[in-house]
Amino acid sequence: MPERDETPTGPERADGRDASVLARPTATTDAPEADPAPRRSRWRRQYSPEEIEAAKAQWRDMRPWESPMARADKVLIGCLVGAFVLAMATLPLRPFLLASHPTALAAVTGSSSAIGAGAAFARIGQADLWLVIVAGIVGKMKFDWLYWWAGRRWGAKGVKFFVPTDRAQRFVERVRSWPMWALFLVVVAASLPGVPSVLAYLLAGLAGLSLVGFLVASIVGAGLMTGLVAGLGYALGQSAVDVVLVVDRYALWITLGVAVVIAVQAGRAQNKQRAAAKG
Repeated sequence: MPERDETPTGPERADGRDASVLARPTATTDAPEADPAPRRSRWRRQYSPEEIEAAKAQWRDMRPWESPMARADKVLIGCLVGAFVLAMATLPLRPFLLASHPTALAAVTGSSSAIGAGAAFARIGQADLWLVIVAGIVGKMKFDWLYWWAGRRWGAKGVKFFVPTDRAQRFVERVRSWPMWALFLVVVAASLPGVPSVLAYLLAGLAGLSLVGFLVASIVGAGLMTGLVAGLGYALGQSAVDVVLVVDRYALWITLGVAVVIAVQAGRAQNKQRAAAKG
């Protein structure tokens, strides 16, 4: 009996599977997926063009100068920023200089504690009282004229920029009708504790008090406050010096304490802003 040929003659393969079936294209599940939407950063919020334009409009309404800025505006802003940087840079150094260089510290910062310390050292013969008083006057009024200039140049918008309160804005309309002697007294009183000195200087410039009159009033006010503090320090004498020396001994800890307080306040303010944004 002839042997049966087992060689496949059709689409059937030796393993019993249909070759035509294998040749068919099969659906695949490995097709590339579409790229997911870009993930927003956790720390950066994506602002819409409308929000950006609204922010720009708000900034244009808030700034006191016109666009583009004139050279005088740039000089004024630069001087104000420089005064702020100087105040912040000397803040941690004040406890260290209080005992060693109180007169120089009074001239740079106008600090009442430095004036009192310098007068106390003058009482025991380690400083000149007249020099302490002059340094204190210079330190207290050296940057006052910048705010007078801001009030003169920017007017009501300058007041709103530095003191954005409704009460300050109400003063803008009233002060225009005040006589010059009243503005002079306001500037003199601005050196007293509790008086908003920046607002007083802005209003003086806005209302038209001359630079000479403003400087005279500022010197008188700074002189009264400096004389009061220096007289107290001179009267205390050695007792005040002892206190200053104790402050000098613990100056590092005092500076660290001030830094911690500032950091805590900044953290609280940031937490409030985040809570307000989530709400």
